[in-house]
Formats: sequence, C-alpha cells, structure tokens
Amino acid sequence: MSSLNAQNLQLQGIYNSSSRRRHPAHYPKCVNQLFGAFARSSLPKFPELTSAGVSIQPDSRFQVGSSRFLVTRCVSDKFSDSIEPDSGHVGLPSQMADRGNGSIVDILKQANSLLPHVVLASTLMALVYPPSFTWFTTRYYAPALGFLMFAVGLNSNEKDFVEAFSRPAAILAGYIGQFAVKPILGYLFGILSVSMFGLPTPIGAGIMLVSCVSGAQLSNYATFLTDPQLAPLSIVMTSLSTATAVVVTPLLSLLLIGKRLPVDVKGMVSSITQIVVAPIAAGLFLNRFFPRISSAIRPFLPPLSVLVTACCVGAPLAINVESVMSPFGVTILSLIVAFHLSAFVIGYFVTGLAFHDAPDLKALQRTISYETGMQSSLLGLALANKFFQDPLVAVPPAISTVIMSLMGFSLVMIWAKKKEA
Repeated sequence: MSSLNAQNLQLQGIYNSSSRRRHPAHYPKCVNQLFGAFARSSLPKFPELTSAGVSIQPDSRFQVGSSRFLVTRCVSDKFSDSIEPDSGHVGLPSQMADRGNGSIVDILKQANSLLPHVVLASTLMALVYPPSFTWFTTRYYAPALGFLMFAVGLNSNEKDFVEAFSRPAAILAGYIGQFAVKPILGYLFGILSVSMFGLPTPIGAGIMLVSCVSGAQLSNYATFLTDPQLAPLSIVMTSLSTATAVVVTPLLSLLLIGKRLPVDVKGMVSSITQIVVAPIAAGLFLNRFFPRISSAIRPFLPPLSVLVTACCVGAPLAINVESVMSPFGVTILSLIVAFHLSAFVIGYFVTGLAFHDAPDLKALQRTISYETGMQSSLLGLALANKFFQDPLVAVPPAISTVIMSLMGFSLVMIWAKKKEA
C-alpha cells in the first residue's frame, strides 16, 4: 500500500507541474489515459481512486516506443464493467495520427461527389474527341455493369431494408412507375418515332427497350444527395426492380417489340442473371460473411465506380457519335429527352396526389421521381448489342445513358438549392 501511495504522489506531482488544469466537475471516476511519448496529457489525482478500490491496468494495445498515448483500462475490484476513455481529452498528436490515417480513405469514399461533373466531362469528351472512349468497346459493357451491381451488393445492409420495407405503398408506387408508367411511355414514344418522325423501326425498338429495363443505381445516389433519409427506400425500389428484371424485362421486351424484332427471352434471362443478380448476390455474401474483406475493399469502390461510370457514359456516345450527329440524331435526342422528362414529371406529380398525407411528401416525390425517370440504360445497351443484330437499336440506349444522368443530376442541383433557400 505504501508503494502504491508513493506512485500516486509521484503522479500527482507530475500533474501539478503541468500547465493544464481541469475543473473538478470534469473529473472522471477513473483515469483512462496515461503518459505515452507525450507527457503533457492531463491526469486526475489518484487518492480518491485508491480509496475506492480501483486498480489501473495497462491496455494490451500499448506498444513500446509508440508516440500515441497509452490507453488504460480501469477495472474495479467490485465491478467488471470497463470504463470508456475520456474522449474529450484526447491529445493532439493522437488526433493528427488518426486524421492522417483516415484522410486517404475519406477522399476515396467521397469520390462519388464528383460523379455529376464526371458525367458531364465524359459527355463533352466523347463528342469532342471520340477516340478517348472508343477503346471501351461493347464487350466491356457487361463486366462494367456487373462491377457496379457488385458495388451495390457490397454496400447494402439488411438493416437498411427493414426500415424501408415498412413503407410498402411507396415501394409499390416506385415499382409501378418503373415497370408500368415507363413501358407505356416507351411504347408511345417508340411508335411516334416511326410513324410521325419517320425514323427506322430499330430506333423505335431501342426506345422501347430502354423503357423495359430496371431502375438505375444513380437514382439511389441522387436521392442521397437531396434526401439522404430516403436513400434506403430508393435502394429497395431499385433492388426490387433489378431483381425482378430477370423476368419482367424480357417479357416486356417481347410484349412491346417482339413482333417487330426477334427477342431471345431465354438468352436475356441468362444475361441479366449473370450481369445483375450474380454480382449483387456476391456482394451481399461477401459483406455478410467476410466483413473484414468487405471493409478493406469498400473504400476503393467509389472511385472505381466513378471511373467505370465515366467509361459507360462516354463510350456508347463516342462509338455512336456518327449516328448521334446524323440528321436524325437530333430527332432521337429530342425524343429521349421528352421520354425521360415525361417520366420525371409523372413520377413527381402522381406521387403528390397518391401520398398527399405523407409527412415527408416532398422528399418522397423527389425519390419516386428519380426512380421513375432514371433507369439502367446501360443494361438496355448491353442487351441491344447482344440480342439485336441491327446496330441502330443500340443508339437510343446510348443516348439515354447520357441524357438520363444529366437530367437526374440537374434535378439534384435544382432541388438541393430549393431546400437551402
């Protein structure tokens, strides 16, 4: 006991010589930080600890020669609960070390914030200098989309979906917008492109094909930027349409364009399974059973996804730039813009009528508008290149990939400014 008191007096003397003082009201019940390489950390007085029967044991994480503080754990003789460190008194060197270690990871995680700018830059570069993207040929579309689907699965958490599934009416509304409203609009604009504007039949088929695919993962990110609290709901909507696209997309394609161009339903089911279902399942499996591996690779997914998205946006436009710049290219562009604009508007205003009593009505309107107006045009492009012999079928999906992204993020900027006002 005398040796312990001597140690306490020694520590108390060091504390009294320090230039820093703490108000008695801020004293913790026990001390959680002792000296490491820096002896300027504040320490409380110890006689009250010895009288309380508290012993101090060094934590196993201490390393000799470390510049970090030695974090200790106070263990009471009467209680086995460990006491948390006093986070309000962490030393500056420790904060700098943590900040240095996390800065690169933070930068990688924030790469998605550049996505709107990257989409615009890719569009301009593809138009000005097509060879910058022509190397990304059609054979890379399926693996690229598979990678994006894998990223979605790896970043998904079952807990997020539990809360989102508490709003089945909203999920159903998003699903109807994706696989009912959009196909009707696609059919109407496809018929108009051929009958009124005199475009080739494959162009009309391409517009219809775009309307048959599942929701776009970019809609999840758009929702996150404007209404982060509804991002899980958007993910559920997109995931549901993506999962059922294995059956719904081929059937809708057969229904809308089956009489005009041959549709390989079995092949499309197999392709969607490989491109969409398998990567998402792999990401979910890895995230669930191998969390350490998932945590290690997750920070690298945002910049890689931005890079892949840039290629997926720029390459179709660069490869089909002659068709886009042709006399009927402006007509196709106008039809695609009208198609997406109609979907955005219908999704927004119909949601306002159907959920007028919702407490978060405006946020829900924006979320379902994104879900209705944005779809996986890249999947339509991959299907067009694989299952339709005429290359003109791929022109509408190629244009839609760009227009859908630009219109969606334009709405993000408009709605975000309105929320700030």
